[in-house]
Amino acid sequence: MIQSLNYGQVTSLALDPIEKKPLYHFHPGSAILSMGSFGCNMACCFCQNYTISQGGAEEVRWQISPEQLVELAQETKVKHGSIGVAFTYNEPLLSYEYLLDTAPRLRQAGQKVVLVTNGQIEAEPLQALLPYVDAMNIDLKTFSALTYEKLGGDLALAQSTIKMAVENGVHVEVTTLVVPGISDDTGEFRAEVDWLAAVSEQLPLHLSRYFPRYRYDAPATPLEKLYEFRDIAQKKLTYVHLGNVR
Repeated sequence: MIQSLNYGQVTSLALDPIEKKPLYHFHPGSAILSMGSFGCNMACCFCQNYTISQGGAEEVRWQISPEQLVELAQETKVKHGSIGVAFTYNEPLLSYEYLLDTAPRLRQAGQKVVLVTNGQIEAEPLQALLPYVDAMNIDLKTFSALTYEKLGGDLALAQSTIKMAVENGVHVEVTTLVVPGISDDTGEFRAEVDWLAAVSEQLPLHLSRYFPRYRYDAPATPLEKLYEFRDIAQKKLTYVHLGNVR
């Protein structure tokens, strides 16, 4: 029998601005209860959140059942005006069974459900989850299938997740971390923008600045590269935002 090792296992719990996900066009100015477990289904050498994503069960601080999470979300809504729950910090799709048990309960309680994810999931399980998801920020690591493979992922899966979520009425924003030597090729980025625009010109794109982390020590992304990519994206997409630039 296959058993989830991180069901209800919580390493991080906080009340965050919705913009921190980042989601700039979904209830802007609001706060959301944010929770994460441990682990990731990719292995990015430049991970900006590696202490959680690459950690293990030793990092777990709380065991929270679906019913307890709904209760906590309701309390946080009353006390702090939180709009719902964001599954974030590590890769939430690793907690798929927990999401399927929890998201419908949250929606029934009037809570918003947000996923911050790399989108590495097949179409059938994604389709089962999407009716209970209000918003997603999906990482598009690069537009090179070969580079995706080296990072332990699949470009086609990320594309499929973005497209399916949009088609199912989920609010979607996309983040690309611009990493020197990995995701900073201008030609590949132009292709990414063209593809995103074909999905929807209204799809918000966040271009985030990389800093040396984990197992990758290239210098931080030059601001000039971010500005170049922003200018390229703005020719095709309505909403383009820069992150980690201050």
